[in-house]
Amino acid sequence: MTQPLYRRLHQIHPNCQIDVFAPKWSMAVFERMPEIRHVLENPFGHGALQLRERWRVGRELGQRGYDQVIVLPNSLKSAIVAAATGAKQRTGYVGEMRYILLNDLHKLDKQKLPLMVDRYTALACDFAGQSSQPRLHIDSGSLNATLQKYALQRDKKIMALCAGAEYGSAKRWLPEHFAATAQHYAAQGWQIWLFGSHKDFEISEEINRLSGSLCVNLCGKTSLAEAIDLLSCADGVVCNDSGLMHLSAAVGAKLVAVYGSSSPHHTPPLSDTAHIASLNLACSPCFKRECPLGHTDCLRQLQPETVIALHQKMGN
Repeated sequence: MTQPLYRRLHQIHPNCQIDVFAPKWSMAVFERMPEIRHVLENPFGHGALQLRERWRVGRELGQRGYDQVIVLPNSLKSAIVAAATGAKQRTGYVGEMRYILLNDLHKLDKQKLPLMVDRYTALACDFAGQSSQPRLHIDSGSLNATLQKYALQRDKKIMALCAGAEYGSAKRWLPEHFAATAQHYAAQGWQIWLFGSHKDFEISEEINRLSGSLCVNLCGKTSLAEAIDLLSCADGVVCNDSGLMHLSAAVGAKLVAVYGSSSPHHTPPLSDTAHIASLNLACSPCFKRECPLGHTDCLRQLQPETVIALHQKMGN
């Protein structure tokens, strides 16, 4: 969701060079953005204070001679790194007592900018009101190497299923619904690839078992970089509201995104080839990790036939 910001900065400043300071796990995403010159590893874990160390790292970054630092997180900790660089312009939103650390402060109007992607793009200081869509670059050599590594072929159509959602079970479509979807597409001659982290391996194994062992379970086996490359091969994707949903949209996949406890009005898949599957029940979105009513009807009652019909609208 930050890529449209970088694209806008290049439009405003055609000769600018953009580096990204990012956690190691996310570096593979930024490396596939042509707008980025260098991806620099952010060594600080989530919640780690380490103020003195942050200042030291910021000073080291400052030696690269940046003219502007744009701080996307709203935390004090991230602003400390920016201030330590000594960059003349330090941009970010008001929050967590950052007035001294940042000197180009923006006040966020959540009603005017409900989408997270637009909130990022607005920090470019010249915003027309609608962000462009993220698009990741896929290197053919890297893709072919990944296909060979996992002995995968592209001789048949591919349906990618992403059953995980780190936030909680209230965002996860039921394994039996994923399995029924897998069975439908396998009957049409498609391959079924399952994506996710090692935390999603067991639920994906359940999907594979319920489908009659029709799937290739890649959860916990691929790196994030490899998952991105393989998702670009998919002829269709079904995802929960998750990071893989956004990556699937960014590689241009024909995607159906399943929403239960969350809402697409803040962080939807940013693609013209994405459809939202949601029942819009009176109790949703509740934004809870677990269903407060104990039934998860927003996902349980969302049948595979609905998702399959949405894919058929896109020609699948």
